[in-house]
Amino acid sequence: MRLLWVIKKNQKPTEIVYYGGMAKPLHLKIDRAAKTPLAEQIRRALATAIESGVLAPRARLPSWQDLAAQLGVARGTVRTAYEKLSAAQLIVASRSAGTRVAERPRAARRPERRPDPGSFMEMYQELTQGPAIFQMGVPATDTFPATLLARIRAHAVRAETAAPPIYADPRGELELRREIAAYLAIARGIECSPSQVFITGGYSSGLGLTLRVLGLEGQKAWVEEPGFPFTRKGLELARLSLAPIPVDASGIDVDHGLRRFPDAKMVVVTPGQQAPLGVTMSLERRLRLLDWASSARVWVIEDDYLSELQLKGRAAPALASLDREGRVIHIGSFSKTISPTLRLGFLVAPVTLMSRFAEVAACLAPPPGPSVQLAVAEFMREGHYLRHLRRTKRAYSAQRDALLEQLLPHAKDAAITTAGLGVLLRLPDGSPDTSIARECLAFGLAPPPLSAWYMRPAGRSGLLLGVATVPKRNLARACDRLWGIIDRFR
Repeated sequence: MRLLWVIKKNQKPTEIVYYGGMAKPLHLKIDRAAKTPLAEQIRRALATAIESGVLAPRARLPSWQDLAAQLGVARGTVRTAYEKLSAAQLIVASRSAGTRVAERPRAARRPERRPDPGSFMEMYQELTQGPAIFQMGVPATDTFPATLLARIRAHAVRAETAAPPIYADPRGELELRREIAAYLAIARGIECSPSQVFITGGYSSGLGLTLRVLGLEGQKAWVEEPGFPFTRKGLELARLSLAPIPVDASGIDVDHGLRRFPDAKMVVVTPGQQAPLGVTMSLERRLRLLDWASSARVWVIEDDYLSELQLKGRAAPALASLDREGRVIHIGSFSKTISPTLRLGFLVAPVTLMSRFAEVAACLAPPPGPSVQLAVAEFMREGHYLRHLRRTKRAYSAQRDALLEQLLPHAKDAAITTAGLGVLLRLPDGSPDTSIARECLAFGLAPPPLSAWYMRPAGRSGLLLGVATVPKRNLARACDRLWGIIDRFR
C-alpha cells in the first residue's frame, strides 16, 4: 500500500493528514507552543493511532527524515519518537521494507462486564449508582457551598505542590486531626487528642484499617439486624463469623446478644441513628454494652455514619463519649455531610491501640493526599462546616416534611415512618422490594430495598426514601410514579 501524507500549510499547530485507504484519515498535529516535547507529541499521536486500529498492522510509515521534513522539525526529533515506538514494539524498521506498524493483536474493546446476578457487586452498584431521586447515602448539592470549597481546595492544591516532596504523616495531616478532635469534643462529646485521630479514605477504609489492627479472624462479631450490608460484607471478607442481633425501638438488643452469642469478640453498631431504621440506642443499652465489652474484653466499633445530622432535636452524644475503658473505636466520615467524592473519613483509636494503628496505616492503609485534608481542615477552622450543617439540617427537615405530606395519603397501603435521613415505607411481607427498586431505576428513582439490609430477610419488605435527594419540583409526580410501580407488583 502506498501512503500519501499531505501537509496542511500555514496552520498553527502544524498538521499533516495521512490517507492510506483507511476508514478515516489520521491527523497528526504538533503544537510548538505546548509544554510537551515535540518528540513526545509525535510518539503519542502515532501510538494512539496504532492502538486504536487507525494504523493497521504492516501499514508503512514515512521515514523519519521524510516525516521531519513534512512537519518542519529536526530529524533527530522524529528519530527519537520512532525509537520509542520501536522499543515499545509498536513499529519495526528494515532497510528493505522501510518503517511499518508491527504485527500485533488489535486492541479489542470489550464491553464492560456486568456483575454476576445476585452478587454483592451487583447490589453495591445498584445502591450507589445515581444521582437519582430518593437515593440514600448522598448529600444534597443545592445547599452545599461548592464555590467556597472549590476556592479552598485550589489554595490547598497550590500549597501541596509548593511543599517539599516528602512522605506525609500516615496518620493524616495534623491540621485536620486537630480540627476533628475539636469538633468531636463539641458535637459528639468525645474527649480525644489529635494523636488518637487517624484520617482515612472514608468509612470503608476506616473499617478495613480497624479490622487489620484488631486481627480477629475466625472470631464472632455482633452485627445489627437489619444493618449496613457493606459492613457485613467487610466483616465476612475479614473472615469473621457474623451474629445478627435484632434491633428494636431502643437500638441493638444487647440482652438477646448475650443470651445467644456471649462469646463474641466484636460488636459493630450505629447507636446515634441506626442504619437503616433511624432509632437512637437508649442510654440503658449503651451502658449495658460497654459494661459487657469491658468485662469480656470485647471491641466495639461505633459507626457514626450520620454524625450530628439529627433532624429531631439535638443528636445524642457518641457511644465513645461514655467509654472509660478504651474499648470503643469511633469511625466517622464526611461522605454524608460534605460529599462521598472526597473519600475522606476518620477514626478515633483507643490510647492502647494508637501505636498499632499508626503501624498499619503506615504500611497498609495510608490516608488520602494532603490537599483534600488541608482543604477540609480550613473549611472546618473557618466555621464553614458547622454553618453548613445547620443549613443542611433545616433544608432536610423541610424536604422530609414535604415528602411525608405526599406519602401520608397512601398510609393505608404501606406503613410510613421516618428513619434518620430517610422515610421508610414498610410494604406487606413478601412484597418483592428488590424487584420494585430495580424497576424504579428506569424512571430515575433509586429507593434502596429494605430486605437488602437483613441477613435473614424472612419476608421483611420495604423501601427507603432518601430525604437529601427529594426533588423540590415535581415531588408529587415522583411519588405518584413510585406508587404506580409498587401497585404493579401487588
